[in-house]
Amino acid sequence: MIIYPAIDLRQGRCVRLHQGQFDRETVYGDDPLEVARRFAAAGAKWLHVVDLDGAKGGAAAQSELIWRLTAAGASIQTGGGIRDAAAVAAHFEHGVARVVIGSLALFKPDLVKDWIRQHGAERIVLALDVRPVEERGYAIATHGWQQQTASDLFPVLEDFAAAGLSHLLCTDISRDGALEGPNLALYRRLKVQFPAIDVQASGGIARLADLQDLRDLGIAAAVIGRALYERKFTLAEALAC
Repeated sequence: MIIYPAIDLRQGRCVRLHQGQFDRETVYGDDPLEVARRFAAAGAKWLHVVDLDGAKGGAAAQSELIWRLTAAGASIQTGGGIRDAAAVAAHFEHGVARVVIGSLALFKPDLVKDWIRQHGAERIVLALDVRPVEERGYAIATHGWQQQTASDLFPVLEDFAAAGLSHLLCTDISRDGALEGPNLALYRRLKVQFPAIDVQASGGIARLADLQDLRDLGIAAAVIGRALYERKFTLAEALAC
């Protein structure tokens, strides 16, 4: 299982939001490159970088800063406000390893499928961020989690699986930043229904035991944010799991 330390960028700073709420922000650093270098020095092979301003505003807002993070020594996957082919190509041209596509997958699915075919399934990550809805499963949120849709996770994912999707980042928003443990039932179901897709778990990871539980389910990767910044465990300990 791959560990992705998360670097969420807002106005050039490294922050975390509680359950996607922009008015509940904690700042963890004014120098994201230094944070990225620290994670890489501790052994991270990948970093998950989110342009929160881009996700909320609908257009990539911190691309140049993200490109500078490629000098930290770890591969970068990044998302947030990526809405057109030029933005995707620019990220790849500046050394980004994978591009994460979220909201656009719901509104222009054929375009995103074209990118999977054009750039290869290894270079595109589909980010489907969900909230549990008792009567209909998992509702997908968009635009930096600010908008709730009527779309359910599993039919959308079935459509993209048929198009050759290899990488899925799935966040249970209700768990994000809460340090209450990941939604194991969700990830178990994803693994059973889509065994060919590498699932990246995100939201709620608080203990090394959470990583072990995800590993035992066969989950390919875990994105970790607050638990690392607040030293619930070290990156070295996470990698050792």
